[in-house]
Amino acid sequence: QTSEHLAAIEIMKLKHILILQNKIDLIKEAQALEQHEQILKFIEGTVAEGAPVIPISAQLKYNIEVVCEYITKKIPIPVRDFTSEPRLIIIRSFDVNKPGSEVEELRGGVAGGSILRGVLKVGQEIEIRPGLVSKDGEGKLTCRPIYSRIVSLFAEQNDLMYAVPGGLIGVGTKVDPTLCRADRMVGQVLGAVGHLPNIYTELEISYYLLRRLLGVRTEGDKKAAKVQKLTKSEVLMVNIGSLSTGGRVIAVKADL
Repeated sequence: QTSEHLAAIEIMKLKHILILQNKIDLIKEAQALEQHEQILKFIEGTVAEGAPVIPISAQLKYNIEVVCEYITKKIPIPVRDFTSEPRLIIIRSFDVNKPGSEVEELRGGVAGGSILRGVLKVGQEIEIRPGLVSKDGEGKLTCRPIYSRIVSLFAEQNDLMYAVPGGLIGVGTKVDPTLCRADRMVGQVLGAVGHLPNIYTELEISYYLLRRLLGVRTEGDKKAAKVQKLTKSEVLMVNIGSLSTGGRVIAVKADL
């Protein structure tokens, strides 16, 4: 898992890296120091070399304040864009109605996520894409975006009148709660009407394959298996934003 994370960091070209050595309350000091040495050895020659290693216990809250201090003092706050049209990636969605609620008391679905840019306001008209995806008789995909209005905004336990990028925001809408229940909206994008990205069913991607298969247990001293080249008609797991979906390879560079 850790080698997967390191590989991902290298691909993403992340600059600010912080390593946490967790569960130190379960081991003796000598063991913790030994693990610390092993961590330093493990990251030698990778992008994470020279990154600080902070021993913590998340359960007992040891050193959590040190982590917070490091994040606030050493990692710069990303530049926030408040002026563009708002866009939010949905990472959770739920129906907040209790079973047996009266029709008059029904509330619309709630979407939770992070605002990428812009400012969302209570009362604003919004669009959710791709919305309702269905297939017609010929098997052709059709998408019907959902249009709605924001009725409430909240962060943690606070009601907001408007929400800005940074942190997780809950957006109360007038969308049919059935469409939102049990994370059904995950992976969709919410934003200003007419300003959301286009919907595609086919993409051409420049990709980068990891050299070795990571995250798979290998027996003894065997080296990790090599990553195979992509083949036509292979089904891949594609992660875009908060969406995880399957994608079939139609053609690889050699065929294009």
